[in-house]
Amino acid sequence: MIEIIALIFIAKEIKKIALQKGLKPLTWKIYTIVCWFVFEIIGITLGILLFGLANIIPLAFFGLICAFGGFLVIRSVLLNMPDKISDDDINRISVDDLRP
Repeated sequence: MIEIIALIFIAKEIKKIALQKGLKPLTWKIYTIVCWFVFEIIGITLGILLFGLANIIPLAFFGLICAFGGFLVIRSVLLNMPDKISDDDINRISVDDLRP
């Protein structure tokens, strides 16, 4: 349940960043959700290999932490992309602005 609530807020954050960069927000939301679940499965598998099946609650938290790492990867990729350049800024420049 906590994952679904976290994914809703995370998807909203990714949508804002994608719109700022001029990209399709739905595509990046899907990337985020897929990356979230892949990293969660990797985290749970790694936890089982390291700690065993004796403590299931710590494994769930470890998977949740790894899933949040998946969100951070997608966020980092988006933040490293260039911002959308609007044509309004280019159209506002006149010949007088180019003189020293």
